[in-house]
Amino acid sequence: MNSVLKIILQRLALGLLTLFIVSIVIFTAVNMLPGDFAQAILGQSATPEAVEAIRKDLGLDKGPVTRYFEWLGGALRGDLGNSFAQANFASFVGDDSGVRTSVAQQIAPRFANTMFLAGVTAAIAVPFAVTLGILAALYRNSVFDRVANISTLTSISSPEFFMAYVLILFLAVLNPILPSLSNIYDGMSFGERLEKTLLPALTLTLVVTAHMMRMTRAAIINLLASPYIEMARLKGIKPMRVIVRHALPNALAPIINVIALNLAYLITGVVVVEVVFVYPGIGQLFVDSVKIRDIPVVQACCLIFAAAYILLNLLADILSILSNPRLRHPK
Repeated sequence: MNSVLKIILQRLALGLLTLFIVSIVIFTAVNMLPGDFAQAILGQSATPEAVEAIRKDLGLDKGPVTRYFEWLGGALRGDLGNSFAQANFASFVGDDSGVRTSVAQQIAPRFANTMFLAGVTAAIAVPFAVTLGILAALYRNSVFDRVANISTLTSISSPEFFMAYVLILFLAVLNPILPSLSNIYDGMSFGERLEKTLLPALTLTLVVTAHMMRMTRAAIINLLASPYIEMARLKGIKPMRVIVRHALPNALAPIINVIALNLAYLITGVVVVEVVFVYPGIGQLFVDSVKIRDIPVVQACCLIFAAAYILLNLLADILSILSNPRLRHPK
């Protein structure tokens, strides 16, 4: 148990170090974006004095190192700053009546929508991909196996926006079964929210299923030549029972890894899908904030994406260690 705890703590330490390095990259990249928010909000006819006043009010006149540590310190305290774009313009020119919206208040409902989309996608994709992988391993080199491989490879080779438009064409235009736009708002019932989310969820399902299906298939086939599997077959156990009861539990480590990576993609890679379906998630907010150079929101979105990806990778490592005795007791 001590060895497991030590490995977990090492993974957590490496994850925190990675997140710190990524935060530096995020801050540097975001601040290298062309354009200036102060100039954008005032227009081309703005005087240099007015632009400088807004830059000073927003803290953009400080050095990059100072701004980075102020941002990092605020993030560690849970304070991601105030949104530039959501601030009342009056507050920029000295009017106390101006009210600024915090980045956390702006991101929270969008992040909840993205998590709902990711949850619906995971509920569809994970059982479907694992079942498909088990059946492909059971009937390997058959017509079913070839069709499943060709279909999944086709879906993963196609860009997300292309798959989204294909589904819109067949499920919203030619056959109006699902809505083409995801108009999510507060107060919607669970059924309405699920209906609006189903089409982008199906798009993401087509994208992530291939990885999970092929890894499940490969991991199970790799174990089918093991002596204990041969012994189970010689005892007359049915092929499906051999795979589900004997092969699948020992193939969990690579399957867990690929599932965790695809779940991380569902959170960090939804930007294109959310834009296509106008889904009010964090990906759509990220794109809108980049357009208007809302630096605090862009930095916060990037940090959330990075943290989600790192945490899910850490979770995959920990679950793999716990599910595999050889990883729990390394020589």
